[in-house]
Amino acid sequence: TELPAELVTAAATIWGNGTAWAPLPGHGVNETGSQRAKNATSILIAIVITALYSVVCVVGLMGNLLVMYGIVRYTKMKTATNIYIFNLALADALATSTLPFQSAKYLMETWPFGELLCKVVLSIDYYNMFTSILTLTTMSVDRYVAVCHPVRALDLRTPAKAKLINVCIWVLSSLIGVPIMVMAVTKTKDGVVLCTLQFPEPPIYWDTVTKICVFIFAFLVPILVISICYGLMLLRLRSVRLLSGSKEKDRSLRRITRMVLVVVAAFIVCWAPIHIFVIVWTLVDIDKKNPYVLASLHFCIALGYTNSSLNPVLYAFLDENFKRCFREFCLPWGGR
Repeated sequence: TELPAELVTAAATIWGNGTAWAPLPGHGVNETGSQRAKNATSILIAIVITALYSVVCVVGLMGNLLVMYGIVRYTKMKTATNIYIFNLALADALATSTLPFQSAKYLMETWPFGELLCKVVLSIDYYNMFTSILTLTTMSVDRYVAVCHPVRALDLRTPAKAKLINVCIWVLSSLIGVPIMVMAVTKTKDGVVLCTLQFPEPPIYWDTVTKICVFIFAFLVPILVISICYGLMLLRLRSVRLLSGSKEKDRSLRRITRMVLVVVAAFIVCWAPIHIFVIVWTLVDIDKKNPYVLASLHFCIALGYTNSSLNPVLYAFLDENFKRCFREFCLPWGGR
């Protein structure tokens, strides 16, 4: 009933009481040809994931810290939209900061960092997932108000209110983050330390309920809200030639709306595979030891983490203000 040992990851969401890392298959025993092949596959997966996580960690951590610095440093960047982007960057920076620990876990075939860091890493995974999707949903509603209700937006879309909403997002995310921190434990099995979640009895029931609730509230419902917001915005943009009475403001409004849409789309593309995979894994009888299934699982998990390093790149390409801030920071002698 527990997930097979090959599945071990602190990957964000989903694995419930099977979130652990055990030795590679065939390690330390007389191996058949099949076992050697599985062992080689596991080693290859560990090496590839470690290399990918290293790139994601460096790009994601530096990029998101730079995004936060730009928003704090430059007064012109303190808009409602950018306050939400700050929240997204904070969640992504925290997520990428856990990747060195997860890479070490893959390579060492055990969790060597103790129970405290186990609690921190697992809870950050859930915090990142929920704060990210809640922030993106809020940004989509914010864009809807800006495009479809421009007069009301003057009062509703202020930096102060955006900061308050960000705090509320973290409080809401704590409804899942704090229980995960409490349930995260380390266990020793066959000489290997596992970082896992210990659910109340019956554990299989609560593990399944957690996965289904995560799928509904961290993916399905937010995507539905986002789709409705952008559907209404599309109707508005197609029916009105000029939204704000000024061509320059109108261009800016459409540009920001497009940037938020691209960021939302990137999140969905990166996170949809792992959410769908987990639901299939939970509800459908599949061969959970098939190497192709396991490779697909690890790919989906890595894709979710990759999203954390992707957003700063999107901001740099899609928003002139972020591009200018990045240029001034990286090339202070020639960026102006």
